[in-house]
Amino acid sequence: MTMMTLQDLLEFAPEVAAARTEGRAIVALESTIISHGMPYPHNVQTAREVEAIIRAQGAVPATIAVLGGKIRIGLTDAELELLGQSPEALKVSRRDLPFVIASHKIGATTVAATMICAALAEIAVFVTGGIGGVHRGAETSFDISADLQELARTSVAVVCAGAKSILDIGLTLEYLETHGVPVVSVGQDNFAAFYTRDSGFKADFRLDTAAEQARFIQTKWALGLAGGVVVSNPVPMLDAMPKAEIDAMTAQALNEAASQGITGKAVTPFLLGRIKALTEGRSLTTNIALVKNNAQVGAQLALALAATDKRAG
Repeated sequence: MTMMTLQDLLEFAPEVAAARTEGRAIVALESTIISHGMPYPHNVQTAREVEAIIRAQGAVPATIAVLGGKIRIGLTDAELELLGQSPEALKVSRRDLPFVIASHKIGATTVAATMICAALAEIAVFVTGGIGGVHRGAETSFDISADLQELARTSVAVVCAGAKSILDIGLTLEYLETHGVPVVSVGQDNFAAFYTRDSGFKADFRLDTAAEQARFIQTKWALGLAGGVVVSNPVPMLDAMPKAEIDAMTAQALNEAASQGITGKAVTPFLLGRIKALTEGRSLTTNIALVKNNAQVGAQLALALAATDKRAG
């Protein structure tokens, strides 16, 4: 029996492969936001625009998914379309990766799975919308996103607009603290809450520039402190939603999910869909704006890290 190696499972797009050879900055992107996070065609259009923003900053985007029995690091336009439209695309976290790869199914990677794949591909920066966390009522449901455990173990910096406001943000931050995951805020002292800029909870540290963030991250890893870093980048002020409004709609959506018996992986897509409906589409506009904003910050961080690596080399 031939032994399978990591090289057998990773496939780099030509643009990403060239960037790796040249030591250029690369930014990982997840694919669940395409398959499960937004409706078509907004999902595919946003994915393309986010990639374009990263290229415009001078970095190389690497959208990650599982296709044809391989982890694909960088996708074509046709593959973005496939993820955006296929009802067969599975939501893939840590536990699902081996199955989806081995069975040659279509897999869209979550924050946790994208972190794993980025680390395997030696990509240090990953941009997403918001991280998962401790769900409300977790004291009885034990519903805690695998994203948090991945942040504790996998050394990738995750640029996000904080945690989704549908979560228990206080407990999410407590979990991250317990597992030694630093939370860095950009442009403000408080942790962001996805649709809104301010969760009401302070981040661990405020580092406004890419150079400061890169120095912090490299120091952490140089000390042998494995694990990720959360870079909380608030949604632009003009695109943010009022906190009181989004909190009320979140509470309504949570009650509806509970009454309909929706649990597990189905909860987040349901809640985001209901909030989109309740806001008459305004939440989707906010979601798109924050992802694009995160792409700018993530590209700048990746460039700062790459520049430091070149000087060290």
